[in-house]
Amino acid sequence: MSLSEIVTTCVGLVSNDRADRSGGDAGVGAVADATDAGGSLAETVAERKRGTGRAMGAVYVIAGITHFLAPKAFARVVPPGLPSPRALVYLSGIAEVAFGLGMQFDRTRRGSAWGIMALLGAVFPANVYMATDGVAAEAVPDRLSGVASAGAWARLPLQGVLLLWAWWYTRPDDDPASGADATAGAEPGTTD
Repeated sequence: MSLSEIVTTCVGLVSNDRADRSGGDAGVGAVADATDAGGSLAETVAERKRGTGRAMGAVYVIAGITHFLAPKAFARVVPPGLPSPRALVYLSGIAEVAFGLGMQFDRTRRGSAWGIMALLGAVFPANVYMATDGVAAEAVPDRLSGVASAGAWARLPLQGVLLLWAWWYTRPDDDPASGADATAGAEPGTTD
């Protein structure tokens, strides 16, 4: 399977999220149909959250695959004190692909988001090493070394943004259409 076929498959997973929500339990389907007619802000946010989670997962799958396509480039940014740089590159690539795939499904999204947060913490030393030791500038032609160095430094605060994005998916969903916390909005004394 080529990289373009993998990207196409990931994009397809992201775009069919609406079809995934319409099936299942009659009660949940009825709630989903009712919210489509005049959905609330919370339901709209939950729908977007699901879609952006799938997009985030696709990004991690693609990033993980690149670890196998260019292992030497990734091994170069592994801090010198760590053993077996190439093995660490492959391990982090496997983790990115696995967690990215896990973000595609409602059932595994929270656990995958926690895994992504742990992975971001684990690779942060490599990002610091890349910025402080000029490793990024060494990987590009001289005329682009300034851009590569600036990009390496910009990547450090970006890690915080990526952590917050992943953390959002660790939070419980209050969307009745997803089936999570579907009875939370029920009136007291009523049951489904």
